[in-house]
Amino acid sequence: LSTDSLTPERSVSRAKRLQTEEELRDRLRFPVAERIFLVAEAFKRGIHVEEVAELTSIDPWFLEKIRNIVLLETEIEKYDLNLIPRELLLEAKRMGFSDRQLAHLLKVDELELRGKRKEMGIVPTYKLVDTCAAEFAARTPYYYSCYEDEDEVEVTPRKKTLLIGGGPNRIGQGIEFDYCCVQAAFALKEEGYETIMVNCNPETVSTDYDTTDRLYFEPLTFEDVLNIIEKEKPDGVIVQFGGQTPLNLAIPLEKAGAKIIGTSPNSIDMAEDRKRFGELLLRLGIPQAENGTALSLEEAAKIAADIGYPVLVRPSYVLGGRGMEIVYDEETLLRYMREAMEISPEKPVLVDQFLEEATEVEVDAVFDGENLFIGGIMEHIEEAGIHSGDSACALPPQNLDPETLKVIRDYTDKIARELEVSGLMNIQFAVKDERVYVLEVNPRASRTVPYISKASGVPLAKIAAKVILGKTLKELEEQGSGVRGQGSVPTPYLRQPATDPWQLGHVAVKEAVFPFSKFPEVDPILGP
Repeated sequence: LSTDSLTPERSVSRAKRLQTEEELRDRLRFPVAERIFLVAEAFKRGIHVEEVAELTSIDPWFLEKIRNIVLLETEIEKYDLNLIPRELLLEAKRMGFSDRQLAHLLKVDELELRGKRKEMGIVPTYKLVDTCAAEFAARTPYYYSCYEDEDEVEVTPRKKTLLIGGGPNRIGQGIEFDYCCVQAAFALKEEGYETIMVNCNPETVSTDYDTTDRLYFEPLTFEDVLNIIEKEKPDGVIVQFGGQTPLNLAIPLEKAGAKIIGTSPNSIDMAEDRKRFGELLLRLGIPQAENGTALSLEEAAKIAADIGYPVLVRPSYVLGGRGMEIVYDEETLLRYMREAMEISPEKPVLVDQFLEEATEVEVDAVFDGENLFIGGIMEHIEEAGIHSGDSACALPPQNLDPETLKVIRDYTDKIARELEVSGLMNIQFAVKDERVYVLEVNPRASRTVPYISKASGVPLAKIAAKVILGKTLKELEEQGSGVRGQGSVPTPYLRQPATDPWQLGHVAVKEAVFPFSKFPEVDPILGP
């Protein structure tokens, strides 16, 4: 049981807000998402395991484990960082406490805690997952961390790259990023690199025994990934293929000394940070929908009034468009803001002008610092605002005129150069009244990379991985002699005329499949 999931500050503070033990007992009876935090709070208030088991119907065996964590927390809180005994800190790490959680308990910064832990000689060791049940020597390169004495990883002197995977997902969800990770791993092997994958989802191909040279089944957190980097000392760390999760780790890992290769963490931040990105588009003279960020009800109301309703509101730094809503009046906006501030009080809410009845267009491209290779320009079938993982789209576009396509290609080229992209980039545009707006830029792989690659036979993720290692698109074009599927850039595609960015010879359409038959009352028309 991870203590990070047990006591995040937000859920703990909610549990503590319950004034009386009677209120706490009432809440414990209902199986809600935050019940585990309520259980921990009950133990802190001295309620016995037997009573909690009766209220929750959770087996006492599990409750005892949670109580052990709570008791250890209470013991840790008695010390400050300089006086905590080594044995106590080691026990906490063996029980699964993260550096972040320990830093929170000791009221210090996570990096201070990490420094103290390493100073005490408390570092993780890695064990091989024995897939042969000890009957004969296991050859599979699976490892997991623990705080024991013996380490079973044999670090090699070969040149190596470390790939950060897509992280936890439900089965069948987010496999697009896993596809990109696997293709990248194959490309890196072709270039003679030893490949190391860090991922924590067993339901993926990237965690198969024959995909990479070594695999670490570890959570995708700053602490765990940095531990592996310090162990393996890779020549480069790649964050581009696993979606948003690895991207969020880029800046902290670079500050800690990791060598991020591909698009720089500063460029990633420029694309992610709303203010910096707005300034970038202004410099380039590229239009975007009016927008602002709000930390209070008053700020949100003023921004929405200035922009004009309807506005699209969403929390910042979330994955997959979660929590997004279109708001048509101030009353609905204030209700949304109250809920958003309850969920994430320290993060701003993004308020955008909502372009009604606009056409969304998506581009996946590879840039090597000099040449741009547009893998595909996709026209969404539903109106702009529907998540690209959910919407249908056509390749090549069916309803866009040559001038609009020329503008889209021009904007893609300008943004790639300004961000100094190295590898993959995804841009989402909205076209309304013959004007092209930029919605967002992701300097990473996207959900549509496998679709474009399979529709065209051009392995975008493989090409991008080789570009990250320093190959140019021209080199790849010459190396492959236009042969599809070998990590090369086919000759006709690199020098695409601006008015004809896709010469596919057929039309490919992507459609998402939903179980509408199980929800007969639900409107099957998707909304943003």
